[in-house]
Formats: sequence, structure tokens, C-alpha cells
Amino acid sequence: MSQIKAWKLISLFCLVSLLMGCESKEEQLQQTIQQSITKAEAELEGLGKALDNGSIRNAVLLSEYGRIISEEKPELAQIANVLALDATRKGALYTGLTQRLADIKSTYLIPPYEDTLLNIDLLRDAVKPTLFSDALTDPINMLADMSGGSLARVGAISKQAEGEGEGNQLVGNPNYGNWQTNSNGISFWQWYGMYRILGDVFDRVEYGSWSKRRKYSYYNDYGRARYTSPKQMKAQTAVETRTRQSYQRQGKQFTSPYASKKTGASGLSRSSYTPPKTRSSYSKSSSYSKSSGSVRDSSSRTSRGVSRGK
Repeated sequence: MSQIKAWKLISLFCLVSLLMGCESKEEQLQQTIQQSITKAEAELEGLGKALDNGSIRNAVLLSEYGRIISEEKPELAQIANVLALDATRKGALYTGLTQRLADIKSTYLIPPYEDTLLNIDLLRDAVKPTLFSDALTDPINMLADMSGGSLARVGAISKQAEGEGEGNQLVGNPNYGNWQTNSNGISFWQWYGMYRILGDVFDRVEYGSWSKRRKYSYYNDYGRARYTSPKQMKAQTAVETRTRQSYQRQGKQFTSPYASKKTGASGLSRSSYTPPKTRSSYSKSSSYSKSSGSVRDSSSRTSRGVSRGK
């Protein structure tokens, strides 16, 4: 009888130890997430201060491009000022990162914790000044295209070398708008809030044709994993799947906008040329790891300055 009791006690001890071990692992993950959130908050604030004091090169260049366009083409001054906001904390790019961090903080206790850790890693990459500076090449190049050739593109080949058609570098970037699907199942790009004014300058964009003929942009070719939240990535996948299925029903060929990188990028930081990679073992089981990860410790190269002429 005593042997049976001893066996039961040993079994109970093993079970309790196992449960305590599981709880300990969960608690450790939560602590790691909390520590990562604290670091992300400090790094995001550091990026904001860098924007405030003018130490991010492309932010300074974006402001300068906005000023030049406003002076040389007063009819485009309002649009130029809206795009130039990305050189500040008020721009869509910075506020988008702020919102992503707020979303993480409100849901970090909800599993799967591995996905949360990966999302934080990607966010911490995105707030690096070198990568954020690269991301600013999209609004810079939109202003360059609007200048009619008086301002040079940055981090990309010239508009002349790329071919006819406006670049629309911000189309597809969920920080500035989203794809709206009409009753016929056709998706069109819809600008958010103050960016709706861009619709007065650029033609309406239909997803299928944009996908097939998309021009180079930093976001779509290099920055999508880092500057897109999981929710936004899911929405992009849904639009792509819906459009692909629609094309198949019509017997038409569909080309994914992300099937391959577009040519023309140059002068970006080394971090941008390095795809996001998983950094630790927890990422192997994450459903988000296939399209995201993190890169640490990178150096940067400067972009071209303001250029008069093509």
C-alpha cells in the first residue's frame, strides 16, 4: 500500500513539475516580449528625435524637395506639403509604426507569442534610422516625378530609364491607403485621409493592371516585410488571392505584384538589400516567419542629394 502511495506521489510531483515548467516557459516568453516592447518604445522615440533634429538625411532631402515643388509649382504645393510630412513624426510612415506598437502592447498577452516576438523584431528593424531613411525614398521620388525632371530620383533609376507612366511609389503601401473592391469584384486603390489629394494628380489604379505593370518602389520591392503589420499583410494576401481567382475564372493570366523585385534600386543602405531573416529558434514555428524576420547591426550609404536636371 505504501508503494502505491509513493508511486502516486511521484506521479503527482512529475505532473506538477511539468505544469510548472510549461508555465515558466510562457512567463519567460511574456517577459521577453515585455522587454522587447520597452526597447521598441525607446527606439521609436529615438527615431522621432532624429526626425526632430534633422539627423536623417532623406528626411531633410524630402523636406527640401517639398519646398522646391511648392515654390516652383504652387498648384502642387498642397500635395507637396502632404508628402513632406513623412519627414516628421506626423507623417504616415512614423504614425504607422506608432500604431503598430500600440497594437502589439494591447495584444501581447495573447498567444502565439512567437508571432508577437517576430512582429516586434520587424518593427524594431523598421525604426532604424538607416532603414527609415531608405523608406523615405518613395515620397521623395513621387515629388521628383512631379517636378517634371528638375529633381532627381533617389535610390532608384531615373524616370526616363524606367519608361512611360507615373511611378505611383506609394500605391500598395498600407500606410497611405488600401485596396477597395467594388460590386464587380474589381479592386481599386483608395488613398487615406489627407492623402486623398493624391488622387487629383495620379490616375485611378486598378489592382490587376497595377500588379502586372507595377513600377519600382522601395516599399513593394524591399520594405514590405518590415513596414507592414500582420493584419495589413493578411489584407494584401486576400486581395491578391481574390484577384487571381477572378482572373482564372475569366481565363486571364495574373501576375503577382510581389513575384519578383523590380530593377532600378541603387544607393540604399546595406540593411535594405539584406532580406529580413529569422534570428532565433522561435521563428521556425511562426506562421509569420515566411515573409518576415529581423536584421541587426547594419551600416548605411548615403543617397544622392538635390539635383537640378534629369
